[in-house]
Amino acid sequence: MNGYRAIVLILILLVLDQALKIYIKTHFYLGEARPVTDWFQILFVENKGIAFGIEPGGKTGKYILTFLRIIAVGFIGYWLSLALKKRQQLLSLSLCLILAGALGNIVDSVFYGKIFSESFHQPAVLFPGDGGYAGWFQGKVVDMFYFPLFDIRFPEWVPWLGGTSYTFFNAIFNLADTYITIGVIIMILFNKRIFGH
Repeated sequence: MNGYRAIVLILILLVLDQALKIYIKTHFYLGEARPVTDWFQILFVENKGIAFGIEPGGKTGKYILTFLRIIAVGFIGYWLSLALKKRQQLLSLSLCLILAGALGNIVDSVFYGKIFSESFHQPAVLFPGDGGYAGWFQGKVVDMFYFPLFDIRFPEWVPWLGGTSYTFFNAIFNLADTYITIGVIIMILFNKRIFGH
């Protein structure tokens, strides 16, 4: 992999991520679910903060989170340039995936509040005449993949959890999250090959 191929790969992944998010945003209303199989559905949710919907603390927290993401992308881009120079193929691939995923979610955070209307009870409008649902850097990240593989109901005699239900796997995520996860998994599985000692 060289610099040109890395840029092309990142752009292709970013376009796929954004195309899917724009489709979901303009064809689904918030909370709408469409089953694909018994254990997989497309469920449109928006994430204001970080993983699992943890919010960073109002508008200021959102600004700080977005700027920290942008700084992190700068560091990842620099690391990728070093990996490409050293011809570290697996590391370069991992960093391309992570960079594409991070950029995909940053685009949502920076621009979506300005270019989309709200998605409550109806699909959003792209470039609405009266402006978007939030300001710059205040957008919500679009998530849609949901895999409720199975449900567990804890017996009444189990302390603290008795009688409650738990769905495995209940995280909702997007293509950008998938890229990041795959990039990190490659680093973990091939860590000796990538990092040596």
